[in-house]
Amino acid sequence: MARSRRKVISPWHAAAYFQVMLRMTALCLLPLMSAAPALQAQGLRQEDVLRAELRPGWREADGRQIAALHLQLAPHWKTYWRSPGDAGLPPDFDWSGSSNVAAVKLHWPQPRLFDFQGMQTIGYTEDVVIPVEVTPADLSRAVDLHALVALGVCNDVCMPAELRLEADLPMPGAPDPLIRAALADQPLTAEAAGLRALRCEVAPISDGLRVTARMELPPGQGAETVVMEPEHRVWVSDAIIAREGDRLTATADLVPPKGQPFDLRPETLRLTVLSEGRAVEVTGCPEG
Repeated sequence: MARSRRKVISPWHAAAYFQVMLRMTALCLLPLMSAAPALQAQGLRQEDVLRAELRPGWREADGRQIAALHLQLAPHWKTYWRSPGDAGLPPDFDWSGSSNVAAVKLHWPQPRLFDFQGMQTIGYTEDVVIPVEVTPADLSRAVDLHALVALGVCNDVCMPAELRLEADLPMPGAPDPLIRAALADQPLTAEAAGLRALRCEVAPISDGLRVTARMELPPGQGAETVVMEPEHRVWVSDAIIAREGDRLTATADLVPPKGQPFDLRPETLRLTVLSEGRAVEVTGCPEG
């Protein structure tokens, strides 16, 4: 099944790139701006549609601290995955107010696909638990975790939300069933999904690169989406998808701010195949 891809004007200079980026952002911000009167009329506040906490979790034997961001959304409201799709806003995390933290890694549960005014978005509804893996700077000391999170939440209208959360992470703490369940709900690995082969072709275009991923992967249920996430901060088009049996092909354009070909390290390219009730994630796509 093929899906249409947003057309890119070529050659695409930096100014044009930012115009497109602004247009993409405006697609989501327009509902935010027009939402103000509706939200005021309904008396809606952020706390009416979104509640959040940091679940303190536990410390592993190797010193890693396992905590989680727990979001509770009102019925029919949603928020977005790390790669939100055509009209969503990716969440932004700032951990700089924390103490005794060397590194933070998020473990994203499998997201869902949504349709927003004819555009595809990717995210979550209801209860969302995102495990947070913290590496302490000093294993002998406790971690004081502070999070400043900016995200978008949407129903018929959208609103920006800002969360300021903190938690003293326990040593050793105790297992948390909600965090355990979220860790178990991670995307399938290549082996678990039955991925037998994966190759990428990378070709220069006038304003960036075109990546074609070819994989031998048993199909999921319903329509499929392939999300490409390079290590560089670049614009990535919707992937054009074709499937014949177990053969899945996805092609997307990657366009950087300078609007010209750039160095892409295929071993760092992350691919996520999303379908109804299934996500498959693999990092690294050998050229060939």
